[in-house]
Amino acid sequence: MKPKKIPMRTCVACRTSRPKRELIRIVRTPQGAVTIDSRGKMSGRGAYICRTNACFDQALKSKRLEGALDVILQSEVIEQLRQLVEKENVSG
Repeated sequence: MKPKKIPMRTCVACRTSRPKRELIRIVRTPQGAVTIDSRGKMSGRGAYICRTNACFDQALKSKRLEGALDVILQSEVIEQLRQLVEKENVSG
């Protein structure tokens, strides 16, 4: 039996390729809402970032997150994402 293939994804901030489970998926839903997809199964355009505040800040500063999601992030959405990323850091 061959070993199960581990899906790899690239962080939009640091460009490091890691197993999908180690990253946080941020998704823009078909309705245009931006949220964190903790299960990795939501439909919509997704972007992955490492579970660090440094990568989150880098992705925002360089506008790579906005580019990957093809959306302009509002300040309240950024604040919600920051809280969710910090919560992921604690639990993850």
